[in-house]
Amino acid sequence: MGFWYIMSGFFDITHSLMGIVSVSIVMAVNHRLKSHSYFADETDVIKDLRFLYVPYYFGWLMVQIVVSGIQVAKILLSPSLPIQTSIVRFKVNFPNVHCKMILGNSITLTPGTLTVDIKGDDFIVHAISPDSFEAIASDTMPQKVLKLFKAESEQVVYDFEVLYKKEELN
Repeated sequence: MGFWYIMSGFFDITHSLMGIVSVSIVMAVNHRLKSHSYFADETDVIKDLRFLYVPYYFGWLMVQIVVSGIQVAKILLSPSLPIQTSIVRFKVNFPNVHCKMILGNSITLTPGTLTVDIKGDDFIVHAISPDSFEAIASDTMPQKVLKLFKAESEQVVYDFEVLYKKEELN
């Protein structure tokens, strides 16, 4: 509401009361949504989040985005356009659905990869080159996501398989 005040420039009582009513309605709806459970294994994991690790994870993810962006740029700027698209499937062993959501979003944020589907523990990811899914196949990215919630390490990715390679059509 403070941001709206600054941006609108309306400081009269009518606009202030409408703002208070609007904010109250939004807070009431959000409170009801927060108390609803959408998944069977959903819990309020914010208490399990390792807040001191979050800046490290975001820093690491930003570096991965830049490195992947450079790899994709090299592929696209190459005259031969050496695209080797692949679709990979793998399963993960995560303690909660929030880890799966964070991993799926992190994969999609990284240039050259796209999370196509998540069903239970199964992920399907499209990649522009084998280098694009290396952080997943080596269990590096999933391990980083797991460390957001658990200090100890364990294998996260299993049953990793490449479903489709571009060369298979030629």
